[in-house]
This record gives sequence, structure tokens and C-alpha cells, in this order.
Amino acid sequence: MNIMDFNVKKLAADAGTFLSRAVQFTEEKLGQAEKTELDAHLENLLSKAECTKIWTEKIMKQTEVLLQPNPNARIEEFVYEKLDRKAPSRINNPELLGQYMIDAGTEFGPGTAYGNALIKCGETQKRIGTADRELIQTSALNFLTPLRNFIEGDYKTISKERKLLQNKRLDLDAAKTRLKKAKAAETRASIWAEEVTKSEQELRITQSEFDRQAEITRLLLEGISSTHAHHLRCLNDFVEAQMTYYAQCYQYMLDLQKQLGSFPSNYHCNNNQTSVAPMPSASSNVIGSSALTSTSGLVIASPSNLVDLKECSGSRKARVLYDYDAANSSELSLLADEVITVFSVVGMDSDWLMGERGNQKGRVPITYLELLN
Repeated sequence: MNIMDFNVKKLAADAGTFLSRAVQFTEEKLGQAEKTELDAHLENLLSKAECTKIWTEKIMKQTEVLLQPNPNARIEEFVYEKLDRKAPSRINNPELLGQYMIDAGTEFGPGTAYGNALIKCGETQKRIGTADRELIQTSALNFLTPLRNFIEGDYKTISKERKLLQNKRLDLDAAKTRLKKAKAAETRASIWAEEVTKSEQELRITQSEFDRQAEITRLLLEGISSTHAHHLRCLNDFVEAQMTYYAQCYQYMLDLQKQLGSFPSNYHCNNNQTSVAPMPSASSNVIGSSALTSTSGLVIASPSNLVDLKECSGSRKARVLYDYDAANSSELSLLADEVITVFSVVGMDSDWLMGERGNQKGRVPITYLELLN
């Protein structure tokens, strides 16, 4: 019974305090009550903390978008984090692209130039995907986690103490208002003398509690400078992680470029052609009767006929099957259906012959020619 009485009294006291604060706050907004202003230093600290919180949230959210552009994936990771469970491993975009390229290259044939190039590109994309995964993990650990700890930890504590300071200030100003009213009534009736004494005692208590809470809040807010210094170190870690990531990607692409550079030039130049000639008719004497047809409509000579063409002595006449734009001065541009003279040169790449048209001479790709008898 005594416990119940205590709870009822406490509830009544809390309700009275809440009502007193609400009245004080309303009267302040209406300009009917005085308000104790915080000192300038404390106001500056509060402003600095609020500014830090706002920009930390913006930087954190945009960094998450940078590292994981997929909003659904971010939501999934957030849910798993709240459930304190590890999110399932997911293949990222570079890795997926790399796997598609490898599968396509394998199906086209690793022995073909295009298939081999696709496989090499796919392997590089998968390495970039691994580097991307490492960047996300490093950035999350060294940059995002400290920022999130500040928002969900330090700033929540500051907000709690700040709210408590606001309540203590309302109590203090309410006590000042009651004392002011009691003194005004005392001049008209001596019965208010006891009320004045009670109000003065209440004012001293509320002033002491307010000063104590202001000091606690000030100490917490002064830690914002240390937070900035810590976030600066985290920012350096993030920049270093990005630098490592981009350096890795650059090196991977540089290596890939060197590997692709070893391919015959005609495979690099095909994308520059404005048109592709139609398939030759069945009666055309293409280089050997077992020519292979690619998906783009180009006729590729079979390996046995390529060897035969390279090993032939002297010069031969050949008809050009498709237009070809020379990639550099060592090559000869070709027009479909024209007839040129071709011959082999010792040491030349197996996919090329030397072509001659009048006074013009240069390398020409074998796959663009039809050998004439």
C-alpha cells in the first residue's frame, strides 16, 4: 500500500512538473514569460554539434550510395545490420560482367581472337570486382562505422543531455516566475510570505540543477573537437582506400591493354568500319571451300587454307571481300571487290599479308581476301 501511495505521489509530481514546463514553454512562445538565455560559449558549442550531426549524416549517406548504388541492396544490408546478422555475400556488377565475358569467350572459343579477348577482359573485370569489394569493406570499417557510431552514440547522448538541460531551464524559469508572482502578492497580503520563502528555496534548487546540467552538457559538447579530429583520421583512411582501389584498377586495365595490344591489328580496327560487306555467294571461290562464318557475317578462312596462302611462293592476285580502313601507315586500306596483289613476307604475323595496289603497298588482313586462281 505504501509503495502504491509512493507511485501515485511520484506520478502526480511528474505530471505537475510536466504541466509547469508546458505552461512555461507556452508563455515564452507567446512572449508572456522571461527566458533564461544560455551563455554564448555554450550556444556556439550547441550550434557546432548540430552542424556536425547534419553534415556527418549527409556524408555518411552519400558515401553509402557511392559504395553501393543499389538502393535495394542498401536496405537489405540495413535490415541485416539491425537484426545483428551477416548479410549474404552477393556478386557485384564488375564480377557479374566478368563472368558473362568469360562464359561468352568460352562459348565462342578460347582459340579465337574475340573469345580469347573476352576471357581476358572478363578476368580483369572480376579482379576489379574483388578490388571493389575490398574498398567497400575497408571504407565501411574505417570510415562509415566511426561516423555511424557518432550519430547513434555520442550525438544521442548529447541530445539527451541537451533535452535535459532544456527541461532544467524551464524548471528554473518557472521557479523565477512563481517567485516573482509570490513577491507581487506579498505586498498585498502578508499570508504570501511563506510562499515567497518556498519559491526562493525552489529557485535556488532549480538554479543549482540548471548550472550542473549546463556544465555536463558543456563538457560533452567540447568533445566535438575531438570528434572532428577522429573523423579527420577516418577521412584519411577512406582516401587511402580509394587511392589503393583506383591504383589497382588502373594497373589491371593497363595490363589488360598490353595483353589486347598483342592481338592482330585488324581485330582492333573492326569497330571503326562503317559497313560490313554481305556474305559471298555460294559460287565465290573463297579461300578454300571450308571457310568458317562468324556471327557478324565475316568469312574467316580455315587454318589449313591460311597456312597454304602464307606458304605460297611469289605473288598472287586476291579479291577484297570487305572494306577495310588502315589503322596506321604500315597498312593498306581496301575497297570491297577490288583486286590487289598479295605476297608473304618472312617474319610477318600469320594473320597478315603484304598487299600491293599500283604504287601503294602495305599490310592487309588475310580474312578480308579471296584468293584468285
